[in-house]
Amino acid sequence: MARDLAPEVERLLQNRDPNTKKKAALCSIRIVRKVPDLAENFMSAAASLLKEKHHGVLISAVQLCTELCKASTEALEYLRKNCLEGLVRILRDVSNSSYAPEYDVAGITDPFLHIRVLKLMRTLGQGDADCSEYINDILAQVSTKTESNKNAGNAILYECVETIMGIEATSGLRVLAINILGRFLSNRDNNIRYVALNMLMKAIAVDTQAVQRHRATILECVKDADVSIRKRALELVYLLVNDTNVKPLTKELVDYLEVSDQDFKEDLTAKICSIVEKFSQDKLWYLDQMFRVLSLAGNYVKDDVWHALVVLMSNASELQGYSVRSLYKALLACGEQESLVRVAVWCIGEYGEMLVNNISMLDMEEPITVTESDAVDAVEVVLKRYSADVTTRAMCLVSLLKLSSRFPPTSERIKEIVAQNKGNTVLELQQRSIEFSSIIQRHQSIKSSLLERMPVLDEANYLVKRAASTQATVSSVKSAPAVTPGGQPKLPNGVAKPPAAPLADLLDLSSDDTPVTTSAPTTAPNDFLQDLLGIDLTDSSPAGGAPSTSTDILMDLLSIGSTPVQNGPPTSNFIPPGIETKPVAVTPQVVDLLDGLSSSTPLPDENAAYPTITAFQSATLRITFSFKKQPRKPQETTINATFTNLATTTFTDFVFQAAVPKVVFISDTCSHSRQRIF
Repeated sequence: MARDLAPEVERLLQNRDPNTKKKAALCSIRIVRKVPDLAENFMSAAASLLKEKHHGVLISAVQLCTELCKASTEALEYLRKNCLEGLVRILRDVSNSSYAPEYDVAGITDPFLHIRVLKLMRTLGQGDADCSEYINDILAQVSTKTESNKNAGNAILYECVETIMGIEATSGLRVLAINILGRFLSNRDNNIRYVALNMLMKAIAVDTQAVQRHRATILECVKDADVSIRKRALELVYLLVNDTNVKPLTKELVDYLEVSDQDFKEDLTAKICSIVEKFSQDKLWYLDQMFRVLSLAGNYVKDDVWHALVVLMSNASELQGYSVRSLYKALLACGEQESLVRVAVWCIGEYGEMLVNNISMLDMEEPITVTESDAVDAVEVVLKRYSADVTTRAMCLVSLLKLSSRFPPTSERIKEIVAQNKGNTVLELQQRSIEFSSIIQRHQSIKSSLLERMPVLDEANYLVKRAASTQATVSSVKSAPAVTPGGQPKLPNGVAKPPAAPLADLLDLSSDDTPVTTSAPTTAPNDFLQDLLGIDLTDSSPAGGAPSTSTDILMDLLSIGSTPVQNGPPTSNFIPPGIETKPVAVTPQVVDLLDGLSSSTPLPDENAAYPTITAFQSATLRITFSFKKQPRKPQETTINATFTNLATTTFTDFVFQAAVPKVVFISDTCSHSRQRIF
């Protein structure tokens, strides 16, 4: 239909009535979108419409030209040659026109036409130096003459900035555009400030130096009450950091960290730590900044950050004394910051003698008085305060153990503190307490060599591993499928939804598709029974053989082949007339799960009675199983299957199939399929 109507619509573009022209131009836009091949038919007509005076026709014509540029490269080149002069004239006339009540919006003549023309100019000037040079003057004129005290004016200025940044503009014009964004940052409207920050992030790639001039204003936006502006400004500050301004910018951010909202501390802390690690060239400055961040927001510092700090302290032997003294003072002042506590406890355990004896003092340091008992007190306080944090308490126990070697007079006291965890319900802490108490009490000869300082950690190797780990995490996040609010992954249209993983089929005991591995035994992920029981019923065969399941879980649940029923009358083996039974002998490989607890495990009673179970029952059929142990063959069980016809009619072509797991051996007298006629 679009192809058939296109000539008629093209003819209507020449109509004398402005409203008809406008409607024809709007219809042409739809035709070009539907059939891009027809774009060349409307190129000359669209260029001629730009000479009209009616604003409705002009805005429709500008939009038509924009669509033509998107649809065809040929149309783009044609409009660059034939429309640029008309667009400049339209923009100049609209900017300089006197008051026109029918087009006036807040004192500005037709801002909608302004913005449409600017967008088309950006499309034409992108990647074309000649076109960009031709429109530089009019862009500078609009940027300087438009008032910014109204939203309509701000919209035009923003579009001017977009156009300037999108074309091959001169450096002076780009500076003018960035200065406009700087004025936007001082606006009271949050929306204007937010779009200015967004545009400045794009402008950094074009002219970093011009954006740096507005650094102070951007830093003020980091302290804004609006959370969206704070986060966007923080990202912009992060992009502005370089080797020359890293110290003043970091100081501003760390100062604000002290008074920032709790919700913002995590993002701010992560950015500060990243800046310090990326741009620090002085280890002392790095340590000072990290110690301050740990003191102000240690609960928000990630593990890999303080791990890197520990690695650096291990390598900076000349700063280890300064580090332990600084962390000791910070621990006394800010003992509620988790990461600070962990680093301080580790450092006191490693370099406790430097803390007490003021070793490796720097010129700027003042000596402090810390006794051996004070150092032990600091760790003991942490051990009691962080009663629920297993990692911190474990680090405290290690630190105390090392202090017992550094400070021999405190050994008895440390032994008492460590022994308090011998009855801890957490196995990790209980084991450490018992082993450390034994080292302090019984192994004096090897304690000093056992508790020497850790060897210097390989900083380069650690950084490589950390980078690889971070990259792997990012890759896994990017490759993870999008998930809907309901928890299901999003699928593109036309892709069938995969079937949900079924629960374990309790009747499908043969499970032929289960892979058999020759490596260490593992529990199948779909073995829900083992998971519910919380036990591992796998056993590996010797000499690299395939692992075998020790017993049938269903038989275990029914106490079949393990523990006989001790009480209750024996079950009756009465078989109704007309019912034929067939003994089915199976030989499961039973492995005693408690093997090793007793050297003489009694064999099951061969004469004991086992309960009869109803394997299947419906309105017409009941199947029951009865069990019997073979004499002197405790690993063999005979199963008698009884089929009862509950209906009044006779069964014909009745087929019974029995399936067992691969680990259960079936005697030759049993077949998988039996056919009976009742």
